[in-house]
Amino acid sequence: MDTIKQLEWRYATKKFDTTKKLSASKLNILKQAFNLTATSFGLQTISLLVVTNTDIRKSLVEHTYKQSQVLDASHLLVICIKETIDSKDVNDYFNNIRNIRDTSETILSPYRQNLIETMERMTKSEQQQWSMNQAFIALGNLMTVCAIEGIDSCPMEGFVTNKYDEILNLKERGLKSALLLPVGYRAENDMFSGFLKVRKNMQDTVFEL
Repeated sequence: MDTIKQLEWRYATKKFDTTKKLSASKLNILKQAFNLTATSFGLQTISLLVVTNTDIRKSLVEHTYKQSQVLDASHLLVICIKETIDSKDVNDYFNNIRNIRDTSETILSPYRQNLIETMERMTKSEQQQWSMNQAFIALGNLMTVCAIEGIDSCPMEGFVTNKYDEILNLKERGLKSALLLPVGYRAENDMFSGFLKVRKNMQDTVFEL
């Protein structure tokens, strides 16, 4: 498959075909792609909520400034960040390294302690901003995978986060909604699908030394 051709094919889908749904295998690819996304330190302080329930999505439309993609798409992906990052998160991460790679605690211990101290020095707001940076990495990764897999998507920042958190019961999981990505298949009458991409000339954005 021609990667560039697929990236040219993708666009922020404004109108989804409500009759077309992602297969379980396609959805699983997106779940795995999210989990494989690179994050700072590998700490993974982000989560993905896949919303299929129509009634829930219908209630979210008014808190997404009436953008119907959250309802009309096959699935709504909600990228979430942790409200706070504590020593348990760091310890869970290093315990996972030890179990998967059989790495000695003697090697891991100084890195473990350093990361705990790094997180403790951050304010709650700084932790959330740090996690938000990871959320954007995940969003970009998902959009690229969608394009390669022939899945349409529409990245969104415009929504009322506290309402989403309330409706989706995110606080109970210690999470906050960060970004949205409705995914599915474009409607044939979405006029935006035929628009030519508008980008700067590559020589104005890419430099070599």
